[in-house]
Amino acid sequence: MSAVERGADHTSKIVGTVWGLLVLNTLGSAGARTIVPLPRSLIQMATMGALVAAFALALVVNPRVRIRASAYVFLLTLLLVPSLISSVDQGAGLGALFRCARLALFVGTLWLLSRWWDGGLTFVRHHIRMYFAVLGSVAAGLVVSPGAALPDLYGGRLVGALWPLTPPQIGQYAAVIIGLTVLLVLGRRTDRTSAALVIVPCLALLALTHTRTATLGLIIALVLAITSLVLTSAAARRLFTWAVLCAAVAAVGFSSALQAWFLRGQSQENFASLTGRAKVWHALLAAPRTMSEYLFGAGLGDKSFGGLPIDNSWLAVYNEQGMIGVALVAAVIIVLGGVALLRPPSLSRACAIFLISYCAIASYTEAGLGDASPYLLHLAVAASLLATPAEAAPLPVPEAPRRRVPRWAQRTEVT
Repeated sequence: MSAVERGADHTSKIVGTVWGLLVLNTLGSAGARTIVPLPRSLIQMATMGALVAAFALALVVNPRVRIRASAYVFLLTLLLVPSLISSVDQGAGLGALFRCARLALFVGTLWLLSRWWDGGLTFVRHHIRMYFAVLGSVAAGLVVSPGAALPDLYGGRLVGALWPLTPPQIGQYAAVIIGLTVLLVLGRRTDRTSAALVIVPCLALLALTHTRTATLGLIIALVLAITSLVLTSAAARRLFTWAVLCAAVAAVGFSSALQAWFLRGQSQENFASLTGRAKVWHALLAAPRTMSEYLFGAGLGDKSFGGLPIDNSWLAVYNEQGMIGVALVAAVIIVLGGVALLRPPSLSRACAIFLISYCAIASYTEAGLGDASPYLLHLAVAASLLATPAEAAPLPVPEAPRRRVPRWAQRTEVT
């Protein structure tokens, strides 16, 4: 291996480490009770320390601050404006300003990493590795203490017993890993054995979480991504055909079991109100607001209203960053989706479509599009997949040697 190759490999490892630190930062500090009680302050120190370390490492590997133009990161930068205005103008307190600083550091790290966004699958592999490691801790907690991992408090749904992770978080990570790995298999970028070692345990964890949003998001987003490959990939056509047949068989033969899994023992009324989310949404929309609050929001908070979680990205952004924030987040989805549709069929495009579709679907019952979160990391991977490869600098063309002209030929006649 040459010195250039060793340097590139070292840089790739640092970039992967930075991505892993961003993943750690977005895990959150609130969730289920762990086997060994972890103070929330300690978890917050670890997550914020990870973000600071990520930014510092990104500066180390990109000391000249070379960045690539990215509409996605630019829109996130603009999102900082209403966040800061609302947090200062509404007197939201130091907590809101701290969250603004966190979002600024998060976006700054993405700017530094944008140098390596070239339309390749590098960040897809980083994404799968990091979240698979997170799910490995969930599986380890399940083995060590099944009672703590499947508590009655969450209705027997799988939670993080070593790190405080909620069922929706685990379901989200599992769904994203499954979808990306399936697409890598279709694109022949990984072998089936390695893919099965990732997909099978992730499917088991997803089933144990009983997370409807993650399951539906996985199915719909994967169908859209595979459809984008149908015209160019025989493997995608075969998988699509088999998926339709299996879905038809499951709908006929296992309809009652699937209905029971989706209801999770809830009444039809509770299911129709999305486990009580609709009540919070109605109260949030009915609350009186000043013009400043309508435009800029009430400041970055913990994505709750009246002490209850909002669980909707659009309403959370409306509450904290106002209609300007909603417009910017909508622009993020529209721009990424539009660019993905304009790209020619490819594996990178299919992975980007999967991630964008999943985030758009999950935004209805999950918050996170307006603040540093796993959803913004998913969309960052999509942005890296849609980036055009950097053009190589043209090699200098050597000049043709000049012919030496004798002195007598340089003289001209004078008439």
